[in-house]
Amino acid sequence: MELKVSTRSHAGHALVAIVGEIDLYTAPRLQAEFTRLLQEGPRRVVIDMSGVEFCDSTGMNVLLSALKRTKEQGGALEVASPRPAVRKILQVTGLDSVFTVHDAVPEELLIAEGS
Repeated sequence: MELKVSTRSHAGHALVAIVGEIDLYTAPRLQAEFTRLLQEGPRRVVIDMSGVEFCDSTGMNVLLSALKRTKEQGGALEVASPRPAVRKILQVTGLDSVFTVHDAVPEELLIAEGS
């Protein structure tokens, strides 16, 4: 399955929307997008995972790597709207305590994106 990644930035915030499956084959595409995005130095990155149907350990490692690099730059990386299967992976691995996980994309980002 193809992975679609779209990023919108506004005032130091970035919203990354992911659609598809994050696995060994699609993770490099996501990694490349995070590398590009983090060069811009956003203070806050929110990953909208509402369109992610599956995420394996390779995908989780990409997210952890992005989290580490974002924190090194003094920023924050958050996960929003994970589907039940992805939320379960976060819980089973304990990553739900590593990432800030929102039930939905924070409204202030939606408002910023609409302006």
